[in-house]
Amino acid sequence: MAFLYSDPFERLFQFQNALDQLRSSNWLQASPSGGGSYPPMNVFRKGEDVVLVIEVPGVRKSDLRIEAKGNTIRIAGTKTVEQADKASVHRVERRGGQFDRAVTLPIEIDADRIRAECRDGILALHLPRAERDKPRAISIA
Repeated sequence: MAFLYSDPFERLFQFQNALDQLRSSNWLQASPSGGGSYPPMNVFRKGEDVVLVIEVPGVRKSDLRIEAKGNTIRIAGTKTVEQADKASVHRVERRGGQFDRAVTLPIEIDADRIRAECRDGILALHLPRAERDKPRAISIA
């Protein structure tokens, strides 16, 4: 009877190599977000700028916090779900609580010129590209 020896670290090295290949590919660049998936959003380019359309149903404007630095935008807030007093609960599907999501963008943004609008549960952010991030033509002498 032959014994098969399996190096337990060989699988770990294979896994590490697969992760390194994944990290060096363009696949991760297609998803420029971090910090969870709530609130759901679409991120797209509009000319030189970036626009975020974010679903925040049931969240008051006063409960939202938006921060920007460099090429990162952060959306945080609290969703409050009112419960009826002295009611017998049959089913609870609506969730409340705090959320915090940071998105890394493909450009550096000008935080002083960001426009935000929230209407009917949709938060729209227009994020202008910073002047120092725009490409410049170089003349050849």
